[in-house]
Amino acid sequence: MVTDKEVLKFFSNELSIPLNRKWRPIPLELDTHLQDYCAPDELPYVIEDFGQKFGIDVSEINMNRYCPIIKISLFKRLIKGREIMRKIVSERPPFTVRMFAESARAGRWLYD
Repeated sequence: MVTDKEVLKFFSNELSIPLNRKWRPIPLELDTHLQDYCAPDELPYVIEDFGQKFGIDVSEINMNRYCPIIKISLFKRLIKGREIMRKIVSERPPFTVRMFAESARAGRWLYD
């Protein structure tokens, strides 16, 4: 049976480690939002590796739900960029390591 520690260790090893303002590493925890923790172009590759290692069909994950693609014109970005980003961040569902750990124990993706 897959444990939370195994999944957390997998993501800790696969994802690059972000640094805070004091140049100290930010630890990855079970309830860390992956959208905010790592680069958006890094996440799909790690999820694919997760699926191969733990035997989960990751094609069922709707990435646009968790990491929406935002197309905003330059004018809107300059005028209301922060406001739009706050709204998008507040409306998106969490995408955490705990979700992957629970799915690995179940043998399939449990969310969406």
